[in-house]
Amino acid sequence: MPADKPAEKMKRKDYEKELEKLQVELCHLQEWVKAEKLKVMIIFEGRDAAGKGGTIKALTEKVSPRVFRVCALPAPSDRQKSQLFMQRYIEQFPAGGEIVIFDRSWYNRAGVEYVMGFCSPAEHKRFLELCPLVEKFAVDAGIVLIKLWLEVGMEEQERRFEARIEDPLRQWKLSPMDTESFGRWYDYSRARDLMFEATDTKHAPWRLIRSDDKRRARLNVISHILKTIPYKKIARDKIKLPKRTHKGRYNDQASLRRMKFVEERY
Repeated sequence: MPADKPAEKMKRKDYEKELEKLQVELCHLQEWVKAEKLKVMIIFEGRDAAGKGGTIKALTEKVSPRVFRVCALPAPSDRQKSQLFMQRYIEQFPAGGEIVIFDRSWYNRAGVEYVMGFCSPAEHKRFLELCPLVEKFAVDAGIVLIKLWLEVGMEEQERRFEARIEDPLRQWKLSPMDTESFGRWYDYSRARDLMFEATDTKHAPWRLIRSDDKRRARLNVISHILKTIPYKKIARDKIKLPKRTHKGRYNDQASLRRMKFVEERY
C-alpha cells in the first residue's frame, strides 16, 4: 500500500480519457470470458462512502449485464436467516461466461454485523475460520476470485457524508445504519484488521485501493482487474447491415396517429 496520497486529485478530462481506454479493454475481456467460459467473482468491500458504487458503475457501464452481473443482496429474509450463512451468496456464484460483482458480500459478517452486534462473537469467530475454506473451494472449482477493499480516510469520509446530507440526489445513500456506523470509525478499523488477518490468504488475497480520490481509485481498480484476469483480444468479423426489403411496404407511421404519445415537454 502506498504511504503517501497523490498531491492533487485527478482532473476530469484526464480521468475520462484513461477510463475510455480501460473500458475498451473491458469489452475485450468480456468477449474472452464468454468465449472461454471463465467464471469470475469480484468482491467490493470498504468503509461507508469509500466509492464502491461509483467504481462498480465505471466498471460496468459499457459492458453487457449478461456477462457483468452485479449482486447487491438485501437484508436476509427470515427463511434465509435459518439457512447456512453463506448459502444465499453461493447461489449467486458465477456460471461459465459470467463475471459476478458483489457490492458487499459475505464479509458483512466480519464488518457491520460484528460491529453492530447483529451476530454473536462465536458466529463471528466461526465465520473467520470457515471463510478461507469456502473461498478455497470456489477457487479450486475454477472461479477467479478478486477481493478489493476501498479505503477512504476519516476526513474524506466525513466530507462525503456531509455532501450526501445536503444533496437531494444522494440522500438515499444515507441510511440510519450508515449514520449509526459513522461514529464507530475505530471499531470498524479493528474489525477490518481482524478480517484481513484471517482471510488474506494465498488463494484469495485482498488488494487495497486508496479511494480519497475517486477517479484515481476507479482507474486503479479496473486496471488491476484487467491485469489479474489473463485475456486475449478476440478478432470479430466486421458487422455489415443487410439491405432492408421493401416488400410489403406501407405507411407505418400513419398507423400510430391513433395512439397516445407522451407529452413532448422538452
